[in-house]
Amino acid sequence: MSSTITASPVVNNLQGQIEDSPAENKKAKPALPPWKNYQKVLFRIAFIFFLIITIPLNGEWYKNLFGLDWFHLHYRDLYDVARFSPTLYKFDTPSYNLLGYIDWLEALAIGIVGGAIWTAIDRNKTKEYNKLYYWLRVIVRYRAGIGIIGFGFTKLLPTQMPYPSLGLLNTHFGDFTAQKIYWLSVGIVPWYQVFAGVVELAAGALLFFRKTTTLGAILLLGALGDITYVNFAYDGGVHVYASYFVLFAAFLILYDAVPIYNLIIRERFTAPFTYYPSFDQKWPKIARIGLKTANIAIFLVLLFYLQFINWKYDPYKQPAVKGVSELRGNYKVSEFKINDRIVPYAPLDSVRWRDVTFENWSTLTYNVNKPVKLDLSNGGGAAMRDINRTFELTGTGGGKRVFYYDADTVNKVLYLQDKYVEANRRRGKGAKKPDQKDLVQASFIPAQALANIGNEDKKIDKAALSTRRTRGIAEELKDKRKRNRMILTYNANADGSHIVLTGKDEKKNDVYIVLDRINRKYLLADSKLVAGKY
Repeated sequence: MSSTITASPVVNNLQGQIEDSPAENKKAKPALPPWKNYQKVLFRIAFIFFLIITIPLNGEWYKNLFGLDWFHLHYRDLYDVARFSPTLYKFDTPSYNLLGYIDWLEALAIGIVGGAIWTAIDRNKTKEYNKLYYWLRVIVRYRAGIGIIGFGFTKLLPTQMPYPSLGLLNTHFGDFTAQKIYWLSVGIVPWYQVFAGVVELAAGALLFFRKTTTLGAILLLGALGDITYVNFAYDGGVHVYASYFVLFAAFLILYDAVPIYNLIIRERFTAPFTYYPSFDQKWPKIARIGLKTANIAIFLVLLFYLQFINWKYDPYKQPAVKGVSELRGNYKVSEFKINDRIVPYAPLDSVRWRDVTFENWSTLTYNVNKPVKLDLSNGGGAAMRDINRTFELTGTGGGKRVFYYDADTVNKVLYLQDKYVEANRRRGKGAKKPDQKDLVQASFIPAQALANIGNEDKKIDKAALSTRRTRGIAEELKDKRKRNRMILTYNANADGSHIVLTGKDEKKNDVYIVLDRINRKYLLADSKLVAGKY
């Protein structure tokens, strides 16, 4: 495979430009000049640094890749392949991890040491690194393109920031964290979320092609630069991953930065040089076209299909299993008894329920005037079991209680489990690790009721079944972390407008609760892009 010189910039001489007439340019293609010593040193460091942060170095990534069932894929299978980010060494004390950027600094340190060794060995024998620079850019642009495409599809088919559930719509604004406010602000305008997805996908697709790399990098820098800042401003928690793409975009833009500046700002005739390999042999041509085609087919076509299935039948941030059809909507608590004692309505009462909702999926929420611990985990999605999808709960205070339920519709019994568990909380200073005794607890649902309830994995459309979901649900069923639990029998009229709940609450008290549906109107228009099929 030989090389040729074509018009475009190169790192060793960003200031280089040709100011001759077009006719003179056609007579000869000038050779690329040798690199300066400091440019070679900087490139050696950058080469090692970017290889470390772009090439997966952890075994878990390869285990996931080679363990894929390509005949029964889940969108998360390909998303996790695309979502790789460097993981080197994390300190036990979070303050030493420098807001999550410790991996970058470690990679840079390795690059500096490696670059110094490389420089000592080379002893200025190498005049330029045009070929290595070209292939490094190929690696970076494909890594950035694949990664942002995986990110973009969760917005194009809006599942990353779901439309607010009834329980969230009934929560006071002041009871949300800043992060939750931002996520909901985007969730209520799904077409804006789609637009953000289009921008990210366009950036990723443009990075697959050499001639459109700079345009794709500019789009990527703008889109992910904004997301990085938003995550700092709203304490969103994904600033490291977002700035990962900002770094890639800046690196790719650097290639054309000075020539573009000379052309657009200084308005000077600019014809910068570049190195581009000539694929004059057959096998490199086939390999190049084959790899590009495979990336487009897998990450633009197949991943779109898998994400569409996820959006329609199994949105990853909200439960997929349908709730009991007659138990849906907003309810007022008309009567509340605990241990046969009537508890009258009082806005500051810490026991009596209020603002009860049954979601379209298998979730019951209500408010009590009693503080609850905040779940600060980011987003609350990606789990296989519905009980572990906690977007309804994350970043929400004000006494909001969120319970997942398994419904035995034969005997009209709800087996409810609190979605909040201590382990869901973001690790911080003084965070308590769960005790071993909290990790083991026998199932509280009788065998006959389990038979009536059925297998969670089979309760969605067949199109959404996947090996990952089947394995994931089975694995998560082994998790017996201690949760607050209730067993309530429900009696409802035909349309579910009047419901009576009786049974045991989380503290084993006898409860009798009468609910009457209220048709609450919201100023927000109902979205036609709501995920899930209920």
